[in-house]
Amino acid sequence: MVTSLEAAYASCEHAARSHYENFPVASWLVPAPMRRHVAAVYAFARAADDFADEGPRAAAERHRLLDSWKARLNGSVSAPAPGPPPREGEPANTVEIFLALGDTIRSKRLPIVLFEDLLSAFAQDVTVTRYAAWDDVLDYSRRSANPVGRLVLRIAGYDEPRLDGWSDAICSALQLTNFWQDLKVDFDRGRIYLPVEEIRGHGATESDLAAGRLTQAWRGAMAAAVARTRAMFLAGRPLCEAVAGRLKHELRATWLGGMRVLSRIERADFDVIARRPRLGAADVPWLAWKLATWRSHMLLDPRAEPR
Repeated sequence: MVTSLEAAYASCEHAARSHYENFPVASWLVPAPMRRHVAAVYAFARAADDFADEGPRAAAERHRLLDSWKARLNGSVSAPAPGPPPREGEPANTVEIFLALGDTIRSKRLPIVLFEDLLSAFAQDVTVTRYAAWDDVLDYSRRSANPVGRLVLRIAGYDEPRLDGWSDAICSALQLTNFWQDLKVDFDRGRIYLPVEEIRGHGATESDLAAGRLTQAWRGAMAAAVARTRAMFLAGRPLCEAVAGRLKHELRATWLGGMRVLSRIERADFDVIARRPRLGAADVPWLAWKLATWRSHMLLDPRAEPR
């Protein structure tokens, strides 16, 4: 049965609605003409991320799936027709993902290198479990998160180095925020994103983390990481003023959400083991109020984030 382009996009939008993350995923704030394209990008990235992280697969199998995903990516650019059916381990809607993604790449003239950067970061997750320095973590974020922001900007019609720089700051901050939320979850999977230089600099040890003890040393390391992450959010905030229309509100909501999670981590005295700081339905009124009063709060204090 031949899959139509409309059905392919609908499949990607369903995937986006089913797995919301910290960055824009075709929410109601994204301009309607952009949603299908953002959803296609998301569906591609979500599946690839799952190859690297989910299930009991061996490392060789994860790399095989990621290599296959890259081959499909390259094929989708030049071939507007559906590709081959899913191989073992690929999602059931693989054909739909690449039919939609190929159309998005061609119609929006998206750089393939941004997708390849995403795949390289996911492949790195298969084998790299520790990061020596902040430069290493930020290089990972440059490939795992920043391409998403740049792709959203390109889909919206923006292609300016200044906007890209602000977007990179926000996207890396969102990625780091997710790392601090999931410190124990990632550790239980064998991975730590907080760099060794920060951990050792505060005298923290992995044995305490393994025992579920968030010591003062770990709190100190987390406090430094949160402060660095907040500075990145602030560096990227001008992007929320530089774009127009509904995308501006989407970016503001994303920025506010990330900053609020950081505040939650701080209010919990950095104990992300006892409870994972996250946003939920109870935050919707706060977010709506902050969006409605954005300019007045930002003029008073660009760091303002009510607790």
